[in-house]
Amino acid sequence: MTKQIMVGSVPVGGGAPVSIQSMLNTKTTDVEGSLSQIRSLAAAGCQIARLAIPDMEAASAFREICAESPLPLVADIHFDYRLAIAAAEAGASKIRINPGNIGGEDRVKAVVDVCKEKSIPIRIGVNGGSLDRKLLEKYGHPTPEALVESAFSHLELLEKQGFYDTCVSMKSSNVPLMMQAYRIFSAQSDYPLHVGVTETGTEYMGTVKSAMGIGGLLCMGIGDTIRVSLTADPVREVYAAKAILKAAGLRKDGVNIVSCPTCGRTRIDLIGLVNRVEEALKDCKKPITVAVMGCVVNGPGEAREADVGIAGGEDCGMLFAKGQMPQKLPYDELLPALLAYVDTL
Repeated sequence: MTKQIMVGSVPVGGGAPVSIQSMLNTKTTDVEGSLSQIRSLAAAGCQIARLAIPDMEAASAFREICAESPLPLVADIHFDYRLAIAAAEAGASKIRINPGNIGGEDRVKAVVDVCKEKSIPIRIGVNGGSLDRKLLEKYGHPTPEALVESAFSHLELLEKQGFYDTCVSMKSSNVPLMMQAYRIFSAQSDYPLHVGVTETGTEYMGTVKSAMGIGGLLCMGIGDTIRVSLTADPVREVYAAKAILKAAGLRKDGVNIVSCPTCGRTRIDLIGLVNRVEEALKDCKKPITVAVMGCVVNGPGEAREADVGIAGGEDCGMLFAKGQMPQKLPYDELLPALLAYVDTL
């Protein structure tokens, strides 16, 4: 089991439930726009949000955002140690840095001192696209071993200052590479792990890559907090992360939808119907399974373990619970009847 850190009120590691993170795509200097996006992320189920702090103007705005944010906030820092200190003093719940690229030992110590004083954990963020030149010369190109060595070298800088309140990520856009890096690291260390695939692309392809990389590691018991990176609305990242956690068997809250892939027996617009069901129930917190099937012959039987479901036929369908068929309905009444039944559960 990994050690535990606290990101605000959210425990990470140590057997705590895997938490969901996302990163804002607003300008940090846009205080109201950033707060609006944070609230949308929180409503979708995000537990930790990260913001870029590229300059002191952003650090100043970050203070205002921290004061009003419903979520603990991570300050994303590159190169300038003074920005990390300013963000810590502004109310950050975690600082994301690479200790090796913020300057000498005195600068690392300055960041560590303020984080110690304020009980702020640090995430070491190793990225396959920005490895140290010496590691690239040693390994020839980004490899799992190079990512792991980079992570341990950064940890050593913090440990030298007596700082151990740390989380580690080793991200890459190459799914097998990042998975192997996390596997190697987790076999040698009990630091909590922030897991993600970086620069994944569009919502569709990014979700596929993230499901493979993040989901695969979670099924091996590796990972304490996750971020799905998509070139899309950050809220979509949160929904994808929730789906990955459900598929990995790590989240029971919220609706699990099962539906058939359609075939020649399908007589209804099943694809359109299941999309409407998913949209209507996306914010439902009840730990239930809902089936949407395209055939009244096999549908109830195939989905007998569902708490409730609907199956379509020729211009009509069935509402059923636990495989039983209590109600025959016209097609256009199936969705309202399903939602009404869910309300009773």
